[in-house]
Amino acid sequence: MKFQVVSDYQPKGDQPQAIEKLAQGIVDGEQFQTLLGVTGSGKTFTVANVIQEVQRPTLVLAHNKTLAAQLYSEFKQFFPNNAVEYFVSYYDYYQPEAFIPVTGVYIEKDLSINEELEKMRLSTTSSLLSGRRDIIVVASVSCLYGIGNPVEFQKNVIAIERDQEISRTKLLHSLVQSLYSRTEADFNPGNFRIKGDTVEVFPSYADDAYRIHFFGDEIEEIESFDIKTSKVIERFDKLTIYPANMFVTSPDVLQNAIWQIQQDLVSQAFRGLLFLT
Repeated sequence: MKFQVVSDYQPKGDQPQAIEKLAQGIVDGEQFQTLLGVTGSGKTFTVANVIQEVQRPTLVLAHNKTLAAQLYSEFKQFFPNNAVEYFVSYYDYYQPEAFIPVTGVYIEKDLSINEELEKMRLSTTSSLLSGRRDIIVVASVSCLYGIGNPVEFQKNVIAIERDQEISRTKLLHSLVQSLYSRTEADFNPGNFRIKGDTVEVFPSYADDAYRIHFFGDEIEEIESFDIKTSKVIERFDKLTIYPANMFVTSPDVLQNAIWQIQQDLVSQAFRGLLFLT
């Protein structure tokens, strides 16, 4: 799908000229360009039209979360039919560990994670890996703090389709590997549950859940449903399920890390014996 600005307004005054020059600069490979304008002069609208003109995935960086939230809201209004994502640090509060030598006081690390922001970060990652090109990511400059490995994230993406032959057990193992948790109680984001020959998955990045119907070792039907009413929303021929957490790790990387730790422990123990002797 192409970028398409939806607005009751049209570029006026200096905006058409600015849009043309900025778009041409991007096409020509200009590394730096500056758009000047006072508050309320329509700079965001101008940039939206530049995005529509060049038709390229766009990253918008803001210097704080407040401005990022404002830009995200505005771009969502200008591009209702495209993927506009919000990617900022998910910490509501972060206190790093510290030691004050004068008083001998040690302050433990403390933090508070905003679940809604974490959901939006996962939604951003999922959109980027989906292969679509009409994506605008509005982010803060501190957004990469604490981010996981995108390569490992992509390795654990689960792709299924209707009439596919796959055992239910294998699908469940894949969900666990992608850091989904099985539940029989509250059905929260990042959970999956089993009801007979049906597997229900609630992605961490979505508002609706998915229901996968099995007939033996064959996927008979795939559908999304409303969490509150269980009403079917849409049926799919194919479905991609992205990991429930940014910090997912594939088994080979995990085993290699464990082996390295064991080697370090043996090395340290050997050095300790040499020191004692």
